[in-house]
Amino acid sequence: MAWRSGTIMDSRLEFVRLADGGGSSMAALCRRFGISRQSGYLWLRRYRGAGIAGVQDRSSRPHHCPRQMPAAMEAPILQLRREHPWGGRKLARRLRDQGVESVPAPSTVTAVLRRHGQLTPPPPRRPAATSRFERETPNQLWQMDFKGGFALHQGRCHPLNVLDDHSRFLLCLGACANETGETVQAQLTATFRRYGLPQGLLCDNGSPWGGSGAEGFTALEVWLLRLGVGVHHGRIYHPQTQGKVERLNRSLLVEALAGGRLADLAACQHRFDAFRRVYNQERPHEALGLDVPAQHYRASPRAFPERLAEPVHQPGDRLRRVYHDGAVGFLGRRVKLSQAFAGYDVGFRAGGADGLWRVFFNGFAIAGVDLRGPEKAAMVRRVSDRLEMALLD
Repeated sequence: MAWRSGTIMDSRLEFVRLADGGGSSMAALCRRFGISRQSGYLWLRRYRGAGIAGVQDRSSRPHHCPRQMPAAMEAPILQLRREHPWGGRKLARRLRDQGVESVPAPSTVTAVLRRHGQLTPPPPRRPAATSRFERETPNQLWQMDFKGGFALHQGRCHPLNVLDDHSRFLLCLGACANETGETVQAQLTATFRRYGLPQGLLCDNGSPWGGSGAEGFTALEVWLLRLGVGVHHGRIYHPQTQGKVERLNRSLLVEALAGGRLADLAACQHRFDAFRRVYNQERPHEALGLDVPAQHYRASPRAFPERLAEPVHQPGDRLRRVYHDGAVGFLGRRVKLSQAFAGYDVGFRAGGADGLWRVFFNGFAIAGVDLRGPEKAAMVRRVSDRLEMALLD
């Protein structure tokens, strides 16, 4: 419908008053005001029924939506959302796991959250990773990292995360007072006792894991190598290598650390234990087809030895004892390794060309040595492809 002149409200009032007063035909009045006779009779009925209020604009929203979810069905969705800040897919899956009947589609759950103002705008999309990897079975590779420390009412907390690469099972979430090798070793010892030993551990290049070069080995790494656990490092300045544990840190921040400053380390550990239980046993994981990590994890058959065995070497290895300064003498050259190996034997094996040697410790290749130069000190490099460094038979 259309009104020819003046404001719409003024025109409607003038029309209905003229039509209600009689003396003019409805068809003529409608032509003068530029509306159809159906609209004219509609406005006249509303005016006679409600007065001036009857000719005001009304919402076009239907009074009843038969397909809208009843409030009783929305209640468990909103309750679970208050407990866990998850999206529609995770909430729908968790409700089904809890035995809720007639759980709506994830898109409908998302619509409920949006209608109640429970959704925040998504963060800017990051460029997709150029490559991804995932180990085929549990315990082939664990990822380990410290989330950035934060202040408590008493001291600071440094969360240590250990995550299984295949199942995303969170093996350890420790509230640590510092980031020293001794602290990490204590946390790993407790984790190894419960879940067994992995084949390898992936971490970054910072302290206390170890640095670049053959001299970058730390006492923590040597302890892991003695246990038969390969130590792998991601590429420098490339956190995407540890994308799974980085994503875990973001979930930890949103779901466990958004409630204000905690009192002390004990309060942190209590919060972390609750988060770890939910993360492993309740929180659906999209990379697992919305299964929970506990459905895909099993403990390692390699038990943690309470007493470390002496390092073993292959027959034919040319053994050299590492001095207190981390160096060894080999074929008249000084080969500098790391002080972390001081007092242990390392084995030299010939490489693919004359003058090239590989250095092994407890079956792991730890360095390459080049004796072809005239210098007295040999050129030493740590195994370059660290992520693929493997335990050799």
